[in-house]
Amino acid sequence: MIDYLILGGGSAGCVLAARLSEDPNVQVCLIEAGRDISAQTMPPAIRSRYPGRAYLDVSNIWKSLTAFMGLRANASRRYEQARILGGGSAINALMTNRGAPADYDEWETLGADGWNWATCLPYFRKLENDTDFNGPPHAALHGSDGPVRIRRTPAQFLSPFVNKVIQVFAAQGLAHKPDQNGPWEDGTYVGAIGVSEQGERIPTSVCYLTDEVRRRSNLTLRTRCVVDRVLIEGRRAVGARIINAAAQRESLMARQVILCAGAIHSPAILLRSGIGPAQDLRSLGIPVVADRPGVGGNLMEHPSIAVSALLTRRGRTPFPEEHHEQAIVRFSSGVEGAMPGDMHGAILSRSGWHSIGYRLGTIFFWVNKSFSRGRLRLASSDPVDEPQVNFEMLSDPRDLQRLKQALQFGARALSSDALRDERSVVFASSYSPRVAKVAMPGLFNALQRGVLSVLLDIAGPLRALLVHGLVTQGVTLKKLLADDQALTEFVQRNVGGTWHPSGTCRMGRADDPLAVTTGDARVIGVDALRVCDASLMPSIPCANTNVPTIMIAERVADLIKTPVAQMSEAVAHL
Repeated sequence: MIDYLILGGGSAGCVLAARLSEDPNVQVCLIEAGRDISAQTMPPAIRSRYPGRAYLDVSNIWKSLTAFMGLRANASRRYEQARILGGGSAINALMTNRGAPADYDEWETLGADGWNWATCLPYFRKLENDTDFNGPPHAALHGSDGPVRIRRTPAQFLSPFVNKVIQVFAAQGLAHKPDQNGPWEDGTYVGAIGVSEQGERIPTSVCYLTDEVRRRSNLTLRTRCVVDRVLIEGRRAVGARIINAAAQRESLMARQVILCAGAIHSPAILLRSGIGPAQDLRSLGIPVVADRPGVGGNLMEHPSIAVSALLTRRGRTPFPEEHHEQAIVRFSSGVEGAMPGDMHGAILSRSGWHSIGYRLGTIFFWVNKSFSRGRLRLASSDPVDEPQVNFEMLSDPRDLQRLKQALQFGARALSSDALRDERSVVFASSYSPRVAKVAMPGLFNALQRGVLSVLLDIAGPLRALLVHGLVTQGVTLKKLLADDQALTEFVQRNVGGTWHPSGTCRMGRADDPLAVTTGDARVIGVDALRVCDASLMPSIPCANTNVPTIMIAERVADLIKTPVAQMSEAVAHL
C-alpha cells in the first residue's frame, strides 16, 4: 500500500519524495507526466548553465498549453511549463532568489496561518548551500549544507555590457550591493544562481533525488504518467487515476495524496476530481465533491516588458556559454499601495541562444508584486485537454502604470552616453509569439538569423533602419516616449509573463470561501489530500518562484512528518 502518493514530479514533488522517503517505514510513490532526468541522463541543453535552449525544446514542456496574457493581447500564446522530472528547475533560468521578507509575512496576513518570514527563513537556509555567503556572520540568513548549491557569477565573467549597465545605475543612485538574498534594498546585484561545482544545472531531480535517494526501496518513481483525477470516496482521497506510459488507465490506491503538479495543472486535477466552483463543475458534467470557488482563481504572474540594445563587438560577452542573467536591478515604483522594491530588471548579457540573441543585451523588467489576478478553468473533463488560462495581466491599472515606468526607466539607462561604446540601437522589446517562433531551432530559422546577423554587423549607419524595419516592425522608442497613448498600447499589446504562475490553490483559513487549503496544505473539505507547489501562494513573492516553491515543499514535508505541536521546536533547531 502506498503511504504517500505524490502527483507531479516538479520542483516541489521531487523535494517531497526525497524528504518523505527518509522514513524507511513508509512507501512513497512519485508520478510525473514527463521523462526522467538524472545526473547521468541530463542532455547538454539542460545541463548547461546557459539556459536559453532548454525551455525551447518541446520535449521538455506541455506542448499544447497556451494562455491569454493581457486584456489587449487577444490571442492566446504558447505558455512554456515544464513536463519533465524536476519541473521548472530543469528548464528555468537557474535564478535562486527568495524575495522580500514582507512577502511571507503577507501570506500570514492573508490567512495562511503559520507562514511568515520567521517560519520560512529556516527552510530557505535548509535548502541552500550558499558558497559565497556562509559561516559567520552570514549563518543567520544563509545555509551552507543544503542540496541547492548557490553562487554568483565571478566578476571576471561579467560581460562588458552588464558591467557598464551596473555603473550607469550606480550613477543614478542605485548602488551595487553584494547579496541579492540579503537585506531587501533597492540597488543592483549580481544574480544568485543554482549550479553544481562543475557549473552545471542541478534540478531537484538531481540535487534532491540523488543516486542514493533513488536506490531507496521505499521510493518508487514513475514517469510518463498523466494524472487524470484524484479518487475520492465520500470526503476522503483514496488514490488517483492515471494514464500510464502504455496509455492505459490505472488506479493507484494510497493513504495520503499530495498534488504537486504546479499552479496550472494542480487546480486542473482538483477540478476534474470534483473540487472547485460547483456551477463550473456541473456545466462539465463533473460530480461535485467540494464546492471551493477559489480553485483556479487568484492566478498570478509577474507581468513583463523589456528594453534591448544592439551590442557592438566591444559590448558582447566573451563567454557565450556563461549564464546570461548576470545581474539584476531592484527599484521602487512609488505607485500607491506598492511595497518597496516592487520592480525587477534582469540585466542580460545576451538575449537568446542564437546569433541574433548574442548581439542583443536586454533589461527584462517585471512587476515584482502585481495586483492583477486571473483565473484558470477547465476546457473539458478530459485530462488530455489543457485548461483555459487567462492571466488578465494589467487588469489593475497600477500594473500597467509600472510597466510603462519600467520601459521609460530602461530606455534612459540603455541610452546613456556611458554605454556608447557597448551598444548602438536601443529599442523596446518583449518575448512575443513572433520572437518565440523565430527563436525555435530549425534550418530556416537558422538561415534567417545568420543573414540578419551579418546584415547587422555590416550595416553601419543603417543599423537603426534595419532594426526598426525587421525587428521592431516600425516601433521606435522615440515615438513611444513622446506619446503616452502609444506607450500604453505598446505595453498592453506586448505584455508577457515570466513563467511564474502561482496562487491557484491558495492557502487560507477554513472559513474563507476562496481559500483552497489551510496553512498545513490540506484541501478544505476533503481528507487525506494536500497540495504542495506554487499554487499554494496567497500572493506572489518578489522573486523567481522556484526557490520559494522548494522552500514550501521543505516546510510541508516537515508539517506532514512532524506533529503540529512539535513544529515550533523543530523550526527552532533548523
